Amino acid sequence: MTQAHGAAASAARSGSDLKADAKAIRALAPYLWPKDEPGMRARVIVAIVFLVIAKIATVYIPYVYKLAVDALTNPDLAAIAVPVGLLVLYGLVRVASSGFNELRDFVFARVAQRAIRNVALKTFQHLHDLALRFHLDRQTGGLSRVIERGTKGIEFLLNFMLFNIVPTILEILLVCGILWVLYDFWFSLVTFATIAGYIAFTLSITEWRIKFRRAMNETDQEANTKAIDSLLNYETVKYFGNEAHEARRFDDALRRYEFAAVKSRTTLSLLNVGQGAIIAIGLVAVMVMAGYGVKNGSMTVGDFVLVNGYLIQLYMPLNFLGFVYREMKQSLIDMEAMFRLLGVEREVKDRPDSVDLVTANATVEFREVGFGYRPDRPILKNVSFKVPAGKTVAIVGPSGAGKSTISRLLFRFYDVDGGSIRIDGQDVRELTQSSLRAAIGIVPQDTVLFNDTIYYNIAYGRPGATPAEVEEAARLAQVHDFVLGLPDGYTTRVGERGLKLSGGEKQRVAIARTILKRPAILLFDEATSALDTHTEREIQGALREVSKGRTTLVIAHRLSTVVDADEIIVLQAGEIVERGAHRELIDRDGIYAAMWRRQQEGFDLDRGLPAGVEDMTAAKPGTA
Repeated sequence: MTQAHGAAASAARSGSDLKADAKAIRALAPYLWPKDEPGMRARVIVAIVFLVIAKIATVYIPYVYKLAVDALTNPDLAAIAVPVGLLVLYGLVRVASSGFNELRDFVFARVAQRAIRNVALKTFQHLHDLALRFHLDRQTGGLSRVIERGTKGIEFLLNFMLFNIVPTILEILLVCGILWVLYDFWFSLVTFATIAGYIAFTLSITEWRIKFRRAMNETDQEANTKAIDSLLNYETVKYFGNEAHEARRFDDALRRYEFAAVKSRTTLSLLNVGQGAIIAIGLVAVMVMAGYGVKNGSMTVGDFVLVNGYLIQLYMPLNFLGFVYREMKQSLIDMEAMFRLLGVEREVKDRPDSVDLVTANATVEFREVGFGYRPDRPILKNVSFKVPAGKTVAIVGPSGAGKSTISRLLFRFYDVDGGSIRIDGQDVRELTQSSLRAAIGIVPQDTVLFNDTIYYNIAYGRPGATPAEVEEAARLAQVHDFVLGLPDGYTTRVGERGLKLSGGEKQRVAIARTILKRPAILLFDEATSALDTHTEREIQGALREVSKGRTTLVIAHRLSTVVDADEIIVLQAGEIVERGAHRELIDRDGIYAAMWRRQQEGFDLDRGLPAGVEDMTAAKPGTA
């Protein structure tokens, strides 16, 4: 029963693999036959024509060689012109075979690269269209590897399947047909049986060997990981005197790699011996049959050479069949993974009747908004507030209260579960995402810059901006003088994620980027919480300049940064528990006042005040 169950499971898995492979090939087909590009379709047709001509020339080579041999071995032909002419023809046919193969590659190269480019671009665009939830659950490095392996898989599949496997199958059929027509059915049958047996043996042994190759890769990766991990933690190894322990761990992985490598090498020898044996049997069979034909006069010496040449010629492209089969299987798996990404549904998408946002006053309103990242864990519960045009509203509260969720909902990274978010009375779900996000500028807590120049990072706010506009935005963000003081000025590269700049410098670049965008609505999401007090005050000055006359929503942890807001909303456990201006909330002596006192005690040393003494200047609107 166990064996039967294993066989059934293996058959089911094989069937599933075949379905997945067929699905991947079907998904690729439209890119090779693009409906809106007649030029690409014409290239495909021409490439196929060249492929067929090349194969006809290839199978004609042994026949011309046979005619030349017959001419040279025929004592009745005294003139040397006939065999010389045939030998010249032999050379021309060989050139034609190679030439049309190269022409095929020349014509099809653009089709293949265009298909790879279009698939990669579509996958890249689709990843940007997917909701934030998807990206939080996936590893960015893993996604890039899926695209990289998928595009390489397409290239390998096109090169070997279209230009190796398919032409070889065509050549086998042509050769079998020629042998059948020239001689008899048995020559064709033996040739076909030999090649079919060769292919079946190669594929079955290769399938069996894959597990050894996989084990080699896994153990090699494991050994490499252990070695690097141990060397990176050199001091720890020395502290505990565990050099022998680390050597044993490394050697254990190497021992398993050794076993898998030996198995892989010995099974490769088995494969090569088996392949050679099958071809030898086929060659002997057709040569014996041809030998009898020559002896009884039904065949010539040229015929004897012909049947031998055909089998050798068919054997050559199949020599790497095991490698091609293994790599094609991996390519199909990689392609299927990439196309599976394309099949992921977008959680947040524009409705068919979506319209662009038209901002008159840029009033933002949350109406009884409810939301949870999971159905069993609500984050926001009936949250309602309004940010009037040109006013500033701040949202404060402890970690986990739902503050940053509000910014994500405003940008429509997620759709609300209940209620609505409106801008000038327009429900954001009825708007195009591009127009919505174009109207909102954000300065986040963790400013991540591109590994490019300062100019590029500022200009990212509006890529079509002029250099003068970029510099003006930098001046308003109080970063222009700093940039001019650098040796390379605006062409200074900021490093990966902006690591070459300090926190304050990165924030100023982010502010300049947002100024350049010219948004109707501003969102400051914990924009200064990671900065020291001195830098925070400087950045706050820049933020006040930016927000003048704009609808502004401030999400903050440090209460000293929001005392000049027109209204402060206190969020706790996803609900609004207090709201009002700073002085009103202090006088009310509730949750906000308690938070204020706690933070003042922590900040007093930074301000140089006696512990417990409130900095009253910070409590006055416009002086934070």
